[in-house]
Amino acid sequence: MPTIDAALPILIRLLACFLLGSIPFAVLAMLGSGIDIRRVGSGNPGFNNVLRVSKPRAILALIGDMGKGILAVWLFHKTGDSLTLGWLYGFAAVLGHCYSPFLKFNGGKGIATSGGVMLVFYPKLAALALLVFAVIRITGGRLKWREAGTIASMSTWAIFALVIFFFISPQEGIYAGVMTLILALRHKKNFKNLFSQENHPKQVVAG
Repeated sequence: MPTIDAALPILIRLLACFLLGSIPFAVLAMLGSGIDIRRVGSGNPGFNNVLRVSKPRAILALIGDMGKGILAVWLFHKTGDSLTLGWLYGFAAVLGHCYSPFLKFNGGKGIATSGGVMLVFYPKLAALALLVFAVIRITGGRLKWREAGTIASMSTWAIFALVIFFFISPQEGIYAGVMTLILALRHKKNFKNLFSQENHPKQVVAG
């Protein structure tokens, strides 16, 4: 059938994006250290948890995780492809990071990988978003907010989605909103911790 023949290459590319996104750079960054990042800190195999152990290794994890998002869209979203298809490639990479088959379908929270996707589609806005994130994150750290990383990450993505919706196009804003929802679902435990009573002070760091 022609429709199947047309869809098959796209499905293969989506699978490739998912597998690319599933490479666990946070785990790979800890090779040779004797530390399994899934057994320390929050247990989350993401950049922020690596940062709690080693800043140099965290930089490697960040580059790898962002690079997955960048590479997935850059490799597979060709000139003439629809915007929808480009976002689907980005979603696939982020979902691969969050549910990596190499980690028994566990994974990180998707912030760095989604940031890579953002950087390809909207480089100027991504730079501005990074600044917004830094301001909120530093402020939260100094004021000792609970879940400062989650607040900074999710606030930045929410603002980014609204800016896209109102100043670029509603369609693209909806896609950014879907990405924000995916990330929010991955931060469910962090939100529970954020709104829990003070007699449950355990903190889970976003990754």
